[in-house]
Amino acid sequence: MVFAGKSEVISMGRSYKILPALLIFVLASCIKIEDLPPEPMVDFREFTLSDSTDILGNPVRVGKLTFYFEDGDGDLGLPQPDNPGSEESNLFLKLYRKTGGVFELVGPSDPLYPSEYRIPQMVVPSQNRILKGTIDVSMIYFLYNPLDTLYYDFWVKDRSGNESNTDSTCVIVLGESGPCGNR
Repeated sequence: MVFAGKSEVISMGRSYKILPALLIFVLASCIKIEDLPPEPMVDFREFTLSDSTDILGNPVRVGKLTFYFEDGDGDLGLPQPDNPGSEESNLFLKLYRKTGGVFELVGPSDPLYPSEYRIPQMVVPSQNRILKGTIDVSMIYFLYNPLDTLYYDFWVKDRSGNESNTDSTCVIVLGESGPCGNR
């Protein structure tokens, strides 16, 4: 009978050690795992203009596009290319310039026409492969008029070929410094 009492105390001691672990497990199982679609999503945050100089010391304007992104399957970004000339792009921009009071889509012959950009591959260290964050892209304006007024449409494409939604920047006047944005 004394033996049963000792066994009961040992059992009670174990239940006290197991109870916090069981409680943590139960609470963790109640946390909903986030599920996002495999197509990436972009959301414009800010565009900032500032004065700078290029590598030769010439004055230039620098624009910094900041946007938020999400990718449910974690395959946004491209690996480092094997050959320097074979780079792909995965961030795309369309330029709209104000001409005669109306915004018009411009083509590659326009001196402010944007390049395509490459977002590097991001590694997701956990089993949940969702990627979220902000990306900053710098654009250098060599030839511009301070009255140039424009905005960009932009979108991204992941390694599976899924394209994101298209979002737009704020209206940008190249002669004005500082940020403009949605948030």
